[in-house]
Amino acid sequence: MVAIDLGSNTIRIVEYDCTSKQILNRYEKIVRTAENLVTNKEISEEATQRIIEALNEAKQKISFENVVAITTEAMRQAKNSKEVIEQIKEATGVEFTIVTPEEEAYYTSVAVEDILKKLNKQYKCMFLADIGGGSTELIVKNRKELLSESFKIGIVTISQKYKSIEALEVGIKQDVKPFKDFINYVKQSYRPDIFVASSGTPTTIAALKIGLDYATYDPEKVNGVEVTIDDLDYWMDKLLKMEMRHREKLVGVGRGDLIVSGIMIFKEIFRMGEFEKCIVVDNGVREGIALDYCKQL
Repeated sequence: MVAIDLGSNTIRIVEYDCTSKQILNRYEKIVRTAENLVTNKEISEEATQRIIEALNEAKQKISFENVVAITTEAMRQAKNSKEVIEQIKEATGVEFTIVTPEEEAYYTSVAVEDILKKLNKQYKCMFLADIGGGSTELIVKNRKELLSESFKIGIVTISQKYKSIEALEVGIKQDVKPFKDFINYVKQSYRPDIFVASSGTPTTIAALKIGLDYATYDPEKVNGVEVTIDDLDYWMDKLLKMEMRHREKLVGVGRGDLIVSGIMIFKEIFRMGEFEKCIVVDNGVREGIALDYCKQL
């Protein structure tokens, strides 16, 4: 089967064999779905075309059979999401379903728990941060419960909102204040004993830490890498001192500005939770969809 996750910044596709429980193919591309969404409240025609082009490109290496395609915060916010989804379907044959933040959190937790099990990580309660392009999902999961909250703060929308690093640093501290109540509640009520993060910013920092860049990125090597707030400080300082072309060589074209926003959001979660370290997991919504689909067969 093929699982597709169209996020606010990136489209991620996985081909998964339910019998062997193996990933057969992966595809990922930055499409910036949420570009100008803050200003226009709509998905632009340019973004729509990038999504269509990415899907058609993915079809060159992946057989699109038994497709489950979902999309998240950008489409939840956009006034023209219905028209855009129809346009994509007409051009590619792929029909997207807009999922709720709760469904998004569920798929992410399924994928992350699967990896933690494979890594033999022992824990009673997990705190999970998924820093997306248009929203950030904070999730707590133990054996009995899944609790999540979605905040309309993401790396694409934040980057559009603030036009300088100085404004970004001040603005993010204000914008992430709503995180605090949720994190405090989780710490007091659930006492999580493991902190995990998925999505582009954590995986990029983990990759850089172990000597990988965008061209050599390997999700299998990234899964399980531990990062600290000192790692975030180190790489933000290093990236900010680089010319944009060098920065994008490390983190990917179109992500040079976004990675800084992501690191700042990540740092605030670290601080609020007073976490010492974070386990990074590449697998996310697309893998969670695949695992959930196969479980129901």
